Amino acid sequence: MPIRVQNDLPVKEILEKENIFVMDEHRATHQDIRPIKIGLLNLMPLKEDTELQILRSLSNTPLQVDVSFVTVSSHQSKNTPTSHLNKFYQKFSEIKNQKFDGFIITGAPVEQMPFEEVDYWEELTEIMEWTKSHVTSTLHLCWGAQAGIYYHYGINKVQLDHKMFGIFEHRVMNRRIPLVRGFDDVFMAPHSRHTEIPMDQIRAEERLTVLAESQEAGLFLAMAEEGRKIFVMGHPEYDRITLDGEYKRDLGKGLEIEVPKNYYENDDPTKKPLLTWRATANNLYTNWLNYYVYQVTPYDLEGTPNF
Repeated sequence: MPIRVQNDLPVKEILEKENIFVMDEHRATHQDIRPIKIGLLNLMPLKEDTELQILRSLSNTPLQVDVSFVTVSSHQSKNTPTSHLNKFYQKFSEIKNQKFDGFIITGAPVEQMPFEEVDYWEELTEIMEWTKSHVTSTLHLCWGAQAGIYYHYGINKVQLDHKMFGIFEHRVMNRRIPLVRGFDDVFMAPHSRHTEIPMDQIRAEERLTVLAESQEAGLFLAMAEEGRKIFVMGHPEYDRITLDGEYKRDLGKGLEIEVPKNYYENDDPTKKPLLTWRATANNLYTNWLNYYVYQVTPYDLEGTPNF
C-alpha cells in the first residue's frame, strides 16, 4: 500500500528505508485514483513514534492511503515540538467539516484519571460524536477504546491492582466476522495499561460484538454497527522495542514496574525482545481498511449525506 504523506514528514525517510512504499504529495496528485482518506487523532505524547507505528501498520494493502494527522486544541503537548505540530497537524476545528473514510483515535497516558478530568475530554466527546456522521469506520486504540466504549455505551473502566504489561495470549471468539479473517485461533498481542473494561459488562451490551479476548488480559477486540465502530484494547501497532522503552523509562524513574510478560527471551531484560505480534497487527489493519473502509465507503465522499 502506498502511504501518502507530506514531502518532508520526518518519519518518511525511516519508512522508505524499511521498503514501505511512501508516496509524496506531488506523485499522489498525478494518479487517477481516489485515495482512502484516513484521519489520525494522535493523543500519544511521543507523536512521531506513534506516527511511525501507525503508518507501518497501514502499509500492507495495495490501496493508496492519504493520512491526515489531527490534534486537539484543548491540550498542549509537552513531548513533541510545536514546530512539528504546526507543520504536520491540523486542529479538529480545521477538519470537522470534512468527511473521512476511516478515523483512528489513539491511546493516551491518562488512563488513571476519570474521563471527565482529562483536559481535552469535552473536545474528544465532540470528535467521537462527529465520527457518527463524518466517518465510515472509526478505530479506537487502548485508552481511546476505553473512552469510546464509555462515551457510546456508558461502560466505565476500572482500576487494576497491577499494570497489565507485556505480550498476552488471545483467542478469536467469532471467526465469521471479516475483521479477524486470517487470524490464528490463538495469537499474541501487546498490552500496557493500568485499567480495563469489565468483560461481564461488555458481554451484557448487546450492541457490542466481542471478536477476541484474553483469559489474562481481558478484552482485545470488539466492534459495533457492523464495523462503524471498532475497539482495540491493546497496542498491536507497537514496535519491537516500545515496551522495552516503557519498562526502562519507569525503572529510571524509580517506579514499581514488573518485567513485561512473554516479551524478553527467558524473561531476561538484557536480551533482545521477541517480536511475536507483527503478523496479527498487519492482518488487523489490512482487514479494517479493506472490509470496513474501502469496500463500504462511497466514491464521492464529500458529496454524500451524513453516514
